[in-house]
Amino acid sequence: MALDESFLQQACAIFGERLTDAAAVRQAHGLSEAYHAPHPPDLVVFPESVVEAQQLVQLCARFKVPMIPFGAGTSLEGNASAPHGGVCVDMTRMNQVIEINADDMDCRVQPGISRKTLNTQLKDSGLFFPIDPGADASIGGMASTRASGTMAVRYGTMRENVIGLEVVMPNGTLIRTSRRARKSSAGYDLTKLMVGSEGTLGLITEVTLRLYPLPEAVSAATCPFTCLSDAVRCVIEIMQMGLSVARIEFLDAVMIRGVNQYAGMSHAEAPTLFLEFHGTEQGVQEQAQRAQEIALGHGGEKFQWATRPEDRSRLWSARDNTLYAGLGLRPGAKAMITDVCVPISQLAECLIETQKDIVSSQLIVPIVGHVGDGNFHLLILVDPENADEVSRARHLHDTMVERALRLQGTCTGEHGIGTGKIDFLEQELGQAVDVMRCVKAAIDPDNIMNPGKIFRKETAGA
Repeated sequence: MALDESFLQQACAIFGERLTDAAAVRQAHGLSEAYHAPHPPDLVVFPESVVEAQQLVQLCARFKVPMIPFGAGTSLEGNASAPHGGVCVDMTRMNQVIEINADDMDCRVQPGISRKTLNTQLKDSGLFFPIDPGADASIGGMASTRASGTMAVRYGTMRENVIGLEVVMPNGTLIRTSRRARKSSAGYDLTKLMVGSEGTLGLITEVTLRLYPLPEAVSAATCPFTCLSDAVRCVIEIMQMGLSVARIEFLDAVMIRGVNQYAGMSHAEAPTLFLEFHGTEQGVQEQAQRAQEIALGHGGEKFQWATRPEDRSRLWSARDNTLYAGLGLRPGAKAMITDVCVPISQLAECLIETQKDIVSSQLIVPIVGHVGDGNFHLLILVDPENADEVSRARHLHDTMVERALRLQGTCTGEHGIGTGKIDFLEQELGQAVDVMRCVKAAIDPDNIMNPGKIFRKETAGA
């Protein structure tokens, strides 16, 4: 969209050199890890304070200019692209820990801080923040997309771990959604409304997070299985037995091959579970032993343990880099990455039928899953210039999502809707989406906050 000259002058007065329309910067901010077509913004700005963020929102509201919040650029459904142009608000310079309350086990942080940086700064407190989506995402971006990841099976998702937010609303008003109390029944839960709203309702400028004690003991293991169904049934029994597993991840044989090549490992190329246990020395030992017995009962091979910190770090580093490991299976390909989540009792059926579809597609498609939550991902490797491959990939993607919906699951376990799953949201929630539109219209009547995401509206800033 063409930006008004008066708007540009006033924005320049606020941000100076921290405002740019350089093509390379704009292009980088229209991209992410997503396979969707990039949409660069007209401008990129870098606020350094809440005051500047509020001034920007007030200015954009006055001129009805779209705003797109941007964190680390790791989103997977086009969540941070700018299909209507406007201003990308890069929050990476607002990256400080504001306050650590060790006695209350919480902290206040600016949205641009990454999760790894936060945990580095928390070390001396004896606490940590456990949500691990794999990528070194920003805390603000994780809140916006209701991220989760490998440790959600024990510690929950961002929904459970964001205590409160400071948000600049679309009209420029600065609000706090809650106090630091661990529970409250005071009015509407605006924190939960904002978490997962993908920047469509306001600009997050501060996040209050729940923290956890660093575990006394940690033990990690891998266990291969002869077939996918045995691995999934093992997971179901582990969860039903109530074992205190911190992480339980699934990699299929194709993904294991990629991890071996990428990280120089030597795992058997078979469906494999990656597990981790947190707790006391005795508790970890007991839980791990019980999990091993369950795995052996489902045809699992002998556990391979990693107890030294450096071995565990290497193990999970390989797991966290599955995107790059997967891409290494077909150099030059693009990964169409997508996820679904189903009730855990439906996971085996959903995975097995999806694996059959992968064979039929004749594409290379590694599978990675946070299977303790019933959530799994496909990395569909395609040549983006090959129309037939892209068509087969989209058919595989759509079939998987539609199957998950039939099984009472969701079209996205943790990636968000963005631009990529708008139609599936309608299928999943029906008239509930109309209620979301009403909330959006009431809070953001000019549709300037990240327009074109979650659901469609024909015009932005009008």
